[in-house]
Amino acid sequence: MKRNHTMMQFFEWHVEADGSHWNRLKELAQELKNRGIDSVWIPPVTKGTSRKDTGYAVYDLYDVGEFNQKGTVRTKYGTKEELLDAIKAYQDHGINVYVDIVMNHKAGADETDVFQVVEVDPQKLKKMDLQPFLLTEAVYRYGHFRKKT
Repeated sequence: MKRNHTMMQFFEWHVEADGSHWNRLKELAQELKNRGIDSVWIPPVTKGTSRKDTGYAVYDLYDVGEFNQKGTVRTKYGTKEELLDAIKAYQDHGINVYVDIVMNHKAGADETDVFQVVEVDPQKLKKMDLQPFLLTEAVYRYGHFRKKT
């Protein structure tokens, strides 16, 4: 017999901005499994424009609570390590974790950037010569690019 699956939305607009949300999530893994929860839906994990930002005014798509930006390392919900620990706890209990991500939400640039448009051949979209310039710490650490000479 097939059974229905149950997903819990583990956030709402007024979650405390105390940086403990990922820890609270981790602590409840066993209890949620016991109650029949198969999946949890968590808020945006990226750094917002402030410590209290819900994650929808994205400052840096690559910062999930790892870099000191906007006056904090953690996001509203916690640090990268706490997030990964919480996800691992849910995986250990056989619970899926879904992250709420809105890819076109961008905000909070620290300055106006001037950049050049790169014209591409529509027949060869995979062949582009992109030249990054002012990049975040996250991109320097994890990105693969060629510095402009």
